[in-house]
Amino acid sequence: MRSKTQSTINFKLILICLAFLFLLFLVLRSSSSSNSLLYSQQIPSLLSSSNSSSSNSQQDKTQSDSTSCPEQEPNTKSTPTCNKILPSLAQAMVHYATSNITPQQTKKEISVSLKVLEKKSPCNFLVFGLGHDSLMWTSLNHGGRTVFLEEDKSWIDQITKQLPSLESYHVVYDTKVTEADQLMEYGLGSEDCKVVSDPRLSKCQLALKGLPSEVYDVEWDLIMVDAPTGYHDGAPGRMTAIYTAGLMARNREDAQAEEEGSSDTSVSTTTTTHVFVHDVDRVVEDKFSKAFLCQGYLTEQEGRIRHFTIPTHRTRLGTSPPFCP
Repeated sequence: MRSKTQSTINFKLILICLAFLFLLFLVLRSSSSSNSLLYSQQIPSLLSSSNSSSSNSQQDKTQSDSTSCPEQEPNTKSTPTCNKILPSLAQAMVHYATSNITPQQTKKEISVSLKVLEKKSPCNFLVFGLGHDSLMWTSLNHGGRTVFLEEDKSWIDQITKQLPSLESYHVVYDTKVTEADQLMEYGLGSEDCKVVSDPRLSKCQLALKGLPSEVYDVEWDLIMVDAPTGYHDGAPGRMTAIYTAGLMARNREDAQAEEEGSSDTSVSTTTTTHVFVHDVDRVVEDKFSKAFLCQGYLTEQEGRIRHFTIPTHRTRLGTSPPFCP
């Protein structure tokens, strides 16, 4: 009996020891798994933190570089190295965003000139008139020269005080709207008004001879006639401005361009000037634009604006085309 009892006790001790060892194994394994999981979680976190720091450093460097864009040489066709907004465009955006005054022309009317500027700019752009849309025209012709002619000296002072970057000149007109019919009859009947020459040398009474020399010495690609005042009888009217715009266009030098793939070394191409007349719903602007800019040169009309494309009459062949086609 004694030996059997002792054997049973020994067997129970062995089972207890085995159970204890098994539990100890489970505890150790669980602890090892937890440490491994924690380690695996810490490593990506540290790597992410390192990458984030590196990314932020790179971003700061990029931002630092973008704030100091190198200046591009003028008249070069190289690709810009940064995308900073143009100063003239920035100024225009701020000006119109903070003003409750809109340009005189409608969106559709502006689009007529805009289509030409998109192809021609930077170019030489002459505008009869100085107004709330002047900064817009200058910005749309970024890199080119835009000049404004204005009859009201005090208005020039007011606008240029706000926008000193605009190039404008004071012009004096000696006509009245009440003289429009008389000037139309004279212009259509006078041979002097059909002669193409520098306006300063023209014998036609419709030619403006008192403009600044800067106006006569430039070959204008676009001319906008939106002045002088013409909505009442005592106003100067736009009779002489319209005629002079047409004369300048016809008197331009003829271009000489090389045609790619041609057997000739050079091919003469006709120089054209785009002339726009605003407020053609009024009698003077309507009749004078049709008579002296010619319906045959009319390209488009949208609302109150007309677009004429006038070729030079100073051809290299020596034969001058008729005043109107």
